[in-house]
Amino acid sequence: MANVAVVNMNGENVGSIELNDAIFGIEANEHVMHLAVVQYLANQRQGTQSAKTRAEVRGGGRKPWRQKGTGRARQGSTRSPQWTGGGVVFAPKPRNYSFKLNKKVKRLALQSVLSTKVAENKIIVLDELTLNEIKTKEMVKVLNNIKCEKALIVMEGSNTNVMLSARNIPNVKTASVNTINVYDLLKYNTLVVTKGAVAKIEEVYA
Repeated sequence: MANVAVVNMNGENVGSIELNDAIFGIEANEHVMHLAVVQYLANQRQGTQSAKTRAEVRGGGRKPWRQKGTGRARQGSTRSPQWTGGGVVFAPKPRNYSFKLNKKVKRLALQSVLSTKVAENKIIVLDELTLNEIKTKEMVKVLNNIKCEKALIVMEGSNTNVMLSARNIPNVKTASVNTINVYDLLKYNTLVVTKGAVAKIEEVYA
């Protein structure tokens, strides 16, 4: 099992923790991680884009000039795609871009990215993360103490004071164990996770 140091909010080493190799020590599967990212981004798309085809554009019912004898190319409608104001050839229509991934595939992707963080020493385990009040300055102080800037902070549950204190800090995002995803874990350079969250991750994703 991988051994990772545990620090407090002042950045002081207060012990160590053993991480479950089934979650934090597997060989990363890049293909599955890619699938998870593609699915996440696809599910974010609204799919509400729309444009009119030549059948939906108003007007263009009359032939603009006769078929022969003018010296110009034959035209059947002023709403053909090559005309200004005409319809779009393959017009986009509202559609659903989302797709499903099997539970085992999603779990493997999450285990792969967590293992990558451990292998690259980009994980910081805090013994606890609590703030008495909503204060961005205090949250910045904690991040400076543990020497990380672009970070995803994962907590055991929702902590309002921490979430509201961190939301105005650039390149920092907070999440609870049940809301983490592969995209965010890859996007943010450092994973900051509490001891309670580690235990819950091992319980949920083992």
